[in-house]
Amino acid sequence: MFSSFSDFMKIIQQASYNNKDVEIQQREYLYQGFLKVEKVQVSHRLFDSNEYIPPIQRELIERRPAAGVLLYNDQQQKFALIEQFRIGALNDSDSPWQLEIIAGVLDGDESPEDCIRREALEESGCELKDLQFLYSFYPSAGACSEIFHLFVAQADLPEQGGVHGMPEEGENIQLHVFDYANLPELFRNQRLKNAPVIMALQWLQQHIAATASKE
Repeated sequence: MFSSFSDFMKIIQQASYNNKDVEIQQREYLYQGFLKVEKVQVSHRLFDSNEYIPPIQRELIERRPAAGVLLYNDQQQKFALIEQFRIGALNDSDSPWQLEIIAGVLDGDESPEDCIRREALEESGCELKDLQFLYSFYPSAGACSEIFHLFVAQADLPEQGGVHGMPEEGENIQLHVFDYANLPELFRNQRLKNAPVIMALQWLQQHIAATASKE
């Protein structure tokens, strides 16, 4: 419970503490490649206290920022997802091939918007229209530094999917085009197993409902 309305508003607007309330005693890289793995020893401030916890050791996976976009088209009443092999799902009991939105890591000083426009062409052949930003979030803040920028955009979708991607980068990506009517079944059958696609399709459900209520 919050002791006052001001306390309630404060925690909505900002975290209880900031990075000045963390003390870094030691950090070193264990591995540096496409991903970097760092061993870090830190102490951080306790809630309701000026004291700090005893030093703890954590492994931090460092990954560049990423961006993703859900392609949809209200006139066609369709949306698009991609399917590709994912090493992170290697031990999945069903399959390491995952349904996802189009996404990629930012290249150098590239903006999230430029990143997803580039990725959309590479992974679907589609150009984006009416680009809309939804959220920025940490997919796995317990261990990974990656921040993900999530967008939706209208696009002229092909009647059928196809195979896309950059073969020289080991990409083999299948584009799937779904009807809006397929959304409930997608949620029911447990094929959606990553946060960006679930968040984006929940947005699409709300968008469809809001559009229908105006008609």
